[in-house]
Amino acid sequence: MLEVVLLGVLGFSVGAFGTLVGAGGGFILVPILLFLYPDRPPDVITAMSLLVVLANATSGTLAYARQGRIDVRSGLAFAAATLPGAVAGAIVVKQIDRSTFNLIFAVVLAAIGLYLILPRPVAAIREPLRGRGVVRRQLTARDGVMFIYAYRRWQGLAISGGVGFISSLLGIGGGIVHVPVMAMVLRFPVHVATATSQMVLGLMALQAVVTHFVSGTLTWNQTLAQAAMMAVGAVCGAQVGALAASRLRGELILRALGGALLLVAARLALLALA
Repeated sequence: MLEVVLLGVLGFSVGAFGTLVGAGGGFILVPILLFLYPDRPPDVITAMSLLVVLANATSGTLAYARQGRIDVRSGLAFAAATLPGAVAGAIVVKQIDRSTFNLIFAVVLAAIGLYLILPRPVAAIREPLRGRGVVRRQLTARDGVMFIYAYRRWQGLAISGGVGFISSLLGIGGGIVHVPVMAMVLRFPVHVATATSQMVLGLMALQAVVTHFVSGTLTWNQTLAQAAMMAVGAVCGAQVGALAASRLRGELILRALGGALLLVAARLALLALA
């Protein structure tokens, strides 16, 4: 009974923070699972994490949809682009040993965390995007806030393909890459990026989870039951995270994400080099 409660609390915490920053929470959950279950191979750890990410992202997507902050058309296009990478990542992770997995994960998280935290020049007004393949969007949230932005379609699809592979390989959902890239490269408003990322994460995690079921990594055993306990908590936590995100400035969300990534990366690097 105690394990059920603790796993539920863990899922709630991961779901709340993961939805707040639009990252799904897998980047926090995977290191914790590596610590809790040291004898399980990387593919089982990533499969468990992705099942929780799926529940979290689905709940978060519903919450953000009520707020009217999801760019559905762009999200569907990005999700479709992640499909090949998500399937490939779920297959490749079976070939990686535990210590190598830990080290790769630490390096990826540290690089992204540093990029988000290091000061950048206050951006001058960037030139409007022009030319073929530029997608223009205008989105009005339920609270009346209007978002107007544009991005290059080929960049969005190419980036999503890479995110699909990384997220499935590491079991992190991909939002830690997708949100900052959408905000800084594709020029999405941060609040739209976090909300749309949740939708993409849900569809991407579904692809990866199905692949893990088909390959036999996830089966109807204790591992699946433990992941389900965390998933229930994540569904509730995602609602709290989405509500908090609507009340914070975009810059604070990105800084919070960067700080969390550096802490997790440090812990993982110690595990890998021990």
